[in-house]
Amino acid sequence: MHTQDTVVHDLNKCRSCALRRSCLPGGLQEADLPGLESIIRHNRRLPRQEHLYHYGDPMHQVYAVRTGAFKTYTFGADGSERITGFAMPGQLLGLDALADRSFPSHAMALEASVVCIIPLAKLEQLAATDAHLRSTLLRALSRELKGEKEHLGNNREPAGPRLVAFLLDMAARQGRRGLSAAYLNLPMTRAEIGNYLGLTTETISRLFTRYRQLGLLECTGREVHLLDPPALHGLLQCRSLEDPCDSASVACC
Repeated sequence: MHTQDTVVHDLNKCRSCALRRSCLPGGLQEADLPGLESIIRHNRRLPRQEHLYHYGDPMHQVYAVRTGAFKTYTFGADGSERITGFAMPGQLLGLDALADRSFPSHAMALEASVVCIIPLAKLEQLAATDAHLRSTLLRALSRELKGEKEHLGNNREPAGPRLVAFLLDMAARQGRRGLSAAYLNLPMTRAEIGNYLGLTTETISRLFTRYRQLGLLECTGREVHLLDPPALHGLLQCRSLEDPCDSASVACC
């Protein structure tokens, strides 16, 4: 019994996690891991559509997504939902609350998910004495700021480049986790993608259909196979993808 308990305990540790290299422990030396592991509460489970936190909640911890996916969102003055981001396995949630120590958005699980909870006070104490951890946190903040800047820039582009940039970003996230960057299983709906990109659901569906016709991708439901990633990168770089949608009705892929 002791051996079995030890195995389960070890599986809950950062050193045994498949996401270690893409998550917070990724920049740490082996000798530094026990300190971080000692403050983390592993494996909080959330069913689909359960909230991890709400707008205005006080920030007492940072969350590392272990499995599943989350969307962050706010509400506009008219009461409409405005999606601000998606968090996938290996990413940290809650860093944008560091300035005001309260969460600036809601975070909801898009599917059954598991997170690790990192108490903020203990994390700050540990980072004060661990240069590698400080560097890892700064890189995580930098990635978040860079991603937000790129998203704002892409949303000034025509509809086509917005969707291509989104798909390539999802592919890059999977690649960082050691997964195929060509086969995507998107946890969000077409409507949620459109909301995030500032496009209608119909436009998203028509773009998917058009790119399938061009041989750039195949899709079945939320599964998307990027058939020609170099061509997609090339189209994004030259920003020549005008919106291929017209007034004709095109079926969703």
